[in-house]
Amino acid sequence: MFELNRITIMRVVISVLVAAGFAFAMRSPKVIPRGVQNVAESMLDFVRINIAEEILGKENGRKFLAIIASIFFATIFLNLSSIVPFLNISSNARIGMPLVMAAVAYITYLWVGIAKYGFFGFIKSSIVLPGVPLAIQPLLIPIEFISTFVLRPFTLTIRLMANMLAGHIMLVLFFAATQYFLFSGTWHVVFAPFALLAGVGFTFFELLVIGLQAYIFALLTAVYIDQSLHADQH
Repeated sequence: MFELNRITIMRVVISVLVAAGFAFAMRSPKVIPRGVQNVAESMLDFVRINIAEEILGKENGRKFLAIIASIFFATIFLNLSSIVPFLNISSNARIGMPLVMAAVAYITYLWVGIAKYGFFGFIKSSIVLPGVPLAIQPLLIPIEFISTFVLRPFTLTIRLMANMLAGHIMLVLFFAATQYFLFSGTWHVVFAPFALLAGVGFTFFELLVIGLQAYIFALLTAVYIDQSLHADQH
């Protein structure tokens, strides 16, 4: 039975707000950007220059920018809810959304490689290491197959989910401890300011993790696409 829970509603609302924000910013683009258009273009330029074109080159970077940028902004804005009061959790701390984005990255990786090399040609190019003695290939081929076609989407998913879940748990512990000490009615109240300071400090650290996880997810997506484009050169 389909059911909308708090996490799902957060995902839908944040996704709509992000899409609407970019649509509003680029509704009537000017040659010399100003205001919200300048902010939106600066954000897109960061992804285009520092991730897409850095890994894939200018031509392929622009070709796959939409997918890479969508993953980057979906990750970072969904992560930000972990430090927003009354939301207090990233929807990426649950496996659903990280799994969807990992699936998009993985399907793109497969599609690009198969389109260029053909199905069997891509599989062969991805798991058979050139220059390796034939006697060792039977040992390496299963390892390459598992690491490339099995573990890759799994590690993308778990890396994001585990980091955001760990951050959520730490913030809950610090601020719950603050509340406990503050209303304990005992001398333990002296620990409340320290727990609060720890919580605030970890909130700023969580901001760093939020940006870093979005960058890593988008970067790995670009790296996988590049590997797919050059599967015969690994």
